[in-house]
Amino acid sequence: MPDHSGVLYIVATPLGNLGDMSQRAIETLGQVDLIAAEDTRHSKKLLVHFGIDKPMIAFHEHNERDQTGEILRQLAAGRHIALISDAGTPLISDPGYQLVRQLHEAGIRVVPIPGPSAVITALCAAGLATDRFCFEGFLPSKAGAREKTLQALARESRTLVFYESPHRLLETLRAMLAVFGPQRRLTLARELTKTFETIHQDNLANMVAWVEAQPEQQKGESVLVVEGATVLPSQRFEVDGDKLLLTLLSYMSVKDAAHHAAQLTGQGKNELYQRALEMKRD
Repeated sequence: MPDHSGVLYIVATPLGNLGDMSQRAIETLGQVDLIAAEDTRHSKKLLVHFGIDKPMIAFHEHNERDQTGEILRQLAAGRHIALISDAGTPLISDPGYQLVRQLHEAGIRVVPIPGPSAVITALCAAGLATDRFCFEGFLPSKAGAREKTLQALARESRTLVFYESPHRLLETLRAMLAVFGPQRRLTLARELTKTFETIHQDNLANMVAWVEAQPEQQKGESVLVVEGATVLPSQRFEVDGDKLLLTLLSYMSVKDAAHHAAQLTGQGKNELYQRALEMKRD
């Protein structure tokens, strides 16, 4: 690392409750030369609350490429910079990883200042398995792409964590109900650490009805923690493929029957397709 270069501090800030701001975060923001913030107007209120007066620049998804070069130049010149997001830990579903990668390549030091994270905050209160989980961020906004993504995750056995915005919450819950089924459990963690915080767990069928009946639950940012699928590989292969195909062929096409039989038995789709054709002919 060049001796004269500055340091980039990645500073976690409160999700909502300002009491969650760490002393180390306050001290770091008070000592750096410049603060790169997702929304400078939003972050200015936080800084004023803690008596911090530092120059700020905007760093968000629309100017990330341009500002990355500027931050690199500033750090190379020996200035220390703090990166913050609107709430929580920077880079989690926010821009910044390209910047951090370039700093590592340039030999410039990156120091994380840990603190609040909506993912971890929701997980620890969700009442679902936390030994293994995967974070999927925001689902696609378009219905078709959203369903395709959920279908790809339908057999995932790890706990799933998603972010969702208020205007798409109900839409997303309905899509999850259609793909994951009515009995899959989900915890809605909404407005975490704020005045109207909600942490509510139920199966998907009940959750959709509950949110539909309470419009106030469709306000504010949400984290959705979804129970992983129950996967029993040893039992999947015990299914009698012929019996299954005969049942499926009674109400669907050969192609669809082979597709679903392959998913349920683990056998090859082409092999099952040929077997289904034979059954249809017989």
